[in-house]
Amino acid sequence: MRDRDPEGRPRSARPRDAYGRPLPYGSPGMPRVPDDYAPTTEQALADGRRFLRDGLPFNAHEVFEGRWKCAPEDERELWQGLAQICVGLTHLQRGNGRGALTLLSRGAAKAQSYGGAYDAVGKATSSLSQDSDPGEAIALILAKLPG
Repeated sequence: MRDRDPEGRPRSARPRDAYGRPLPYGSPGMPRVPDDYAPTTEQALADGRRFLRDGLPFNAHEVFEGRWKCAPEDERELWQGLAQICVGLTHLQRGNGRGALTLLSRGAAKAQSYGGAYDAVGKATSSLSQDSDPGEAIALILAKLPG
């Protein structure tokens, strides 16, 4: 059964490893982004970049998902796309190339549709393959991500 807050919304209390995989309850896991994290654009980009620099795209995904939930309607597709790109990078780390390519493609399309500096993020993401080296892929996206 999934953890829920007093209002019945799902919470992610289960510990996770560096790649976002669930661990048994009571295990020491990686620090998590709080479920109620609602960053500004600048904070989301800074925190996302920090997690990517640390090789933790799953945590960056949680940051971008936090912004997606609180962003103005006209920005939500961008943040969803960035979150999907980070999940794709996480799949590369886990050795799931096929799943990575699916999420990277979805995220790239959404980032590119937003335009501006995010077009470069989408184009860089589109250059990745299911056999891309995870560390190099993370570095490529980090280099293109504004902030």
